[in-house]
Amino acid sequence: MTAPLAGIRVVEIASFVAAPAGGALLADLGAEVVKVEVPRGEVYRYSTPRTGGYKSDFSEAPHFQMDNRGKRSLALDITREAARDALMRVIDAADVVLTNMLPHRQKKYGIDAESLRAERPALIFASMSGYGPLGEEANQPAFDYTAYWARTGFMDAMRDEGVPPSFLRPGVGDHAAALALVTGILSALRVRDQTGEGQVIDVNLMHIGFYIQGNDASNTLVTGQSPPNHDRARPRNPLWNHYQTKDGRWLFLVMIESGRYWPELCRALDLDEVLADERFEGPIERYRNSEALTARLATRIAERTLAEWEEHLAGYTIICAPMQTLAEAISDPQAREAGVLQTTEHPTAGEFQSVAPPLRMSGFELRSRRPAPGLGADSKQVLAEAGLSPEEIEKALAAG
Repeated sequence: MTAPLAGIRVVEIASFVAAPAGGALLADLGAEVVKVEVPRGEVYRYSTPRTGGYKSDFSEAPHFQMDNRGKRSLALDITREAARDALMRVIDAADVVLTNMLPHRQKKYGIDAESLRAERPALIFASMSGYGPLGEEANQPAFDYTAYWARTGFMDAMRDEGVPPSFLRPGVGDHAAALALVTGILSALRVRDQTGEGQVIDVNLMHIGFYIQGNDASNTLVTGQSPPNHDRARPRNPLWNHYQTKDGRWLFLVMIESGRYWPELCRALDLDEVLADERFEGPIERYRNSEALTARLATRIAERTLAEWEEHLAGYTIICAPMQTLAEAISDPQAREAGVLQTTEHPTAGEFQSVAPPLRMSGFELRSRRPAPGLGADSKQVLAEAGLSPEEIEKALAAG
């Protein structure tokens, strides 16, 4: 099957995670993606595992590789007029411009939606920001830590009762936002096929934060109340709670429909006396006596190691999962069967594994073994393809 986005050209003027992750997914789908970088390269490119606290001498930034695989690199200093002119020539042949530059910087360099689409109405302009294109904070710099996590109530909601807030792991909100960005771009390409008109796509991290926690946000919107924090000692549903095992690990029970699974869980845990206890007869009773039931379940689960419980519970129809470390999770046979990982071939770092695109297609394999491009590796070729003469290319790439 032909790649779904074969023949689509994307110019990505972006750094760090959210917008480049969207560009990587477009490249996975077969688009030609030209990544425009500053001549020194963005900081993310140089964030090796050791800089993140890992004991490793791996020479590349694996997360940069994941979010920039399959692209071409054009290194330009767009503060210089010759470089901006060259960029416009490259954009002339583009179907999509993808950026996370702040609106005032877009206008400063003439790469905002209004300016570009005035000359190219079929162009699709996709913008990623922290807080959206309107309002007093439209030009406010942001990461997903701020706009997606702290500002949306997510950081407060994702902690147990009485526990300090958790630190968001890198790129969590960014990768969720990238999926929304690609959805918008694909939709705009479909409309352009039908009408010939391009679109302006806006995605912001704050909105994504509310959307991802949409269940809670929907309830807060109608009640005006923040969701109650989870209390592990007194959960609303003791069958939807995490319990510590004999070896200090954690088993997560997720029987949201507690009535359906209650008898089977009691059999699995050999708690016939609990099943016969009137205090725990139904969901309401289990809620009213949550602390007592939770303590009984906790005592029982603490009698075996996590591995022992995994082996034992496999024979019962209940929903649960071990809390795995990430190092354990990437070795999980099911993760590998599900196609979570793929191999990348890098010219200096050799072969290494990365996270594969988050979907499968029956007629097209999205997996690409191509690494992220070297800084400026395609600059001369991309500019030549845009019609620049050797002299114009030399002037565009000259140091400031």
